[in-house]
Amino acid sequence: MEREPLRIREGYLVKKGSMFNTWKPMWVVLLEDGIEFYKRKADNSPKGMIPLKGSSINSPCQDFGKRMFVFKLTAAKQQDHFFQAAYLEERDAWVRDIKKAIHCIDGGQRFARKSTRKSIRLPETINLSALYLSMKDPEKGIKELKLEKDKKVFNHCFTGTSVIDWLVSSNSIRNRKEGLMLASSLLSEGYLQPAGDTSKAAAEGLSDTPFLDLSDAYYYFPDSGFFCEGNSSDDDVVLKEEFRGMVVKQGCLLKQGHRRKNWKVRKFVLRDDPAYLHYYDPAGGEEPLGAIHLRGCVVTAVEDMPDSKKYDVDNILFEIITASEIHYYLQAASSAERTEWIKAIQTVSRTGK
Repeated sequence: MEREPLRIREGYLVKKGSMFNTWKPMWVVLLEDGIEFYKRKADNSPKGMIPLKGSSINSPCQDFGKRMFVFKLTAAKQQDHFFQAAYLEERDAWVRDIKKAIHCIDGGQRFARKSTRKSIRLPETINLSALYLSMKDPEKGIKELKLEKDKKVFNHCFTGTSVIDWLVSSNSIRNRKEGLMLASSLLSEGYLQPAGDTSKAAAEGLSDTPFLDLSDAYYYFPDSGFFCEGNSSDDDVVLKEEFRGMVVKQGCLLKQGHRRKNWKVRKFVLRDDPAYLHYYDPAGGEEPLGAIHLRGCVVTAVEDMPDSKKYDVDNILFEIITASEIHYYLQAASSAERTEWIKAIQTVSRTGK
């Protein structure tokens, strides 16, 4: 009897249409031998399937300008499939597992989380993803600052010099020249973003190096609370107080509409101090569709909803009731994920403004 393929990873990703240039959220399932994608999580039949044998993956994929956290999967027949994650760590997790699944197929092995194979990486090879997490460490990482330049105020950012200083002090590099190479790699892979005209010009190839070891070249982490204030046509400018908080958690959830009571996939970003939960169209748009002020809210698990019976909602529903008594109903992908969101929102609602 043939064994069912192992489910390696599943969750919401935004997928580009094969025929039309449209991006839509899909429930994506990574199997040992392929990727299935569904219109809804509860659907029994996939809308499509991509075999992994003979496939290759490219990340980050920067073919779409401002659309971040995209990776490209090229199937054996040279057909390109584009997927967008909600945030950087999520993209890296998908890419890592897809690469491993392809490698296992090519080697005739079964996918396993823990491998006994000896790493063929050289000792000096640096894991950019692990380095990025170390750089973001609240205690030992790079300190995010409020910096001023050209009548603009840059919040939650840091200088190019401070990045190189940190790499030297953490023994990640031997000298500042190596630091420039490493920081340029972090920039090209999307782990760092340029803020302001000086660093953006360098990143676009108008300098000797894409990354600048300068005190007036500013950078930020892509999932931080970065924003810029001032008189500018710059895309960085965000003036609203509610965006000033640090990002605590982010990801895709299903949200029920207040009028039509239908469910749609939304990307949620949880910030503290002030405590806000913003939700976006995951297929595009930098402006949020709405904001939930969490100060003084009540968030609880919900086990049943009469108008949600057509969905698989067992142990994944939760409700937010704001201080102004507005009710929001949300669905997580799993019971464990629901618990994580509830705990994070409860913490922010108590400590944030």
